[in-house]
Amino acid sequence: MTSGPIGAFFDIDHTVLEINSGTKWIGHQWKHDRMTVIELMQALWWSVQYRFGMLDFESMAGRVIAQYEGQEVAPIEQEVAAWFDAEIAATICTEARERIEEHREAGHVLALLTSATRFLSAPVARALDIEHVLCTEVGEQQGRFTGTHVAPACYGPGKVVRAEQFAARHGISLDTSFFYSDSYSDLPMLERVGQPRVVNPDPRLRREASRRGWDAQTWKAPRSA
Repeated sequence: MTSGPIGAFFDIDHTVLEINSGTKWIGHQWKHDRMTVIELMQALWWSVQYRFGMLDFESMAGRVIAQYEGQEVAPIEQEVAAWFDAEIAATICTEARERIEEHREAGHVLALLTSATRFLSAPVARALDIEHVLCTEVGEQQGRFTGTHVAPACYGPGKVVRAEQFAARHGISLDTSFFYSDSYSDLPMLERVGQPRVVNPDPRLRREASRRGWDAQTWKAPRSA
């Protein structure tokens, strides 16, 4: 086992956030008349597949991102940031904040490791004062979307690719590092680190965690008075 700095990697949806931000964004788009009924049903079906670890994420990401080709980046970045502040920031789990501060105090290298793009993950990182964000990277050129993304997307085995590249750059030992996640699709990364942490697991991950003897934690956002 190699020695080195310890990393603490956090998934976002159903982990740092109590909710699934993708589903909330679909609702936001529908509310503002930006989706047809067919597009809504397709997006919701993808959300169900995602929750149960059955989604072909690479194909889905390619289809969705291609729809943004030629659009300006700045307005979307501003809209997502405002939407995060208004609707999503309050869903950050109390336990996520606590664990992040514990890792910070221990001198661990903090990073978000998420299938989301920077448009959601950057506001989450700012809210939690996390410097490093490993996410699905969307192509941009001269302030407009190219309609492409960097493959592999930061999902499933793609998270391991990003984490290993990050660890190599920062001298981090993944064998002693932590990864917090809710999703069965993240099993490759949970297996890759020495300290897997299961949070708010989906049904498949709950069964797998039980089989492996991994403790499953329940994290929640603070409730309004």
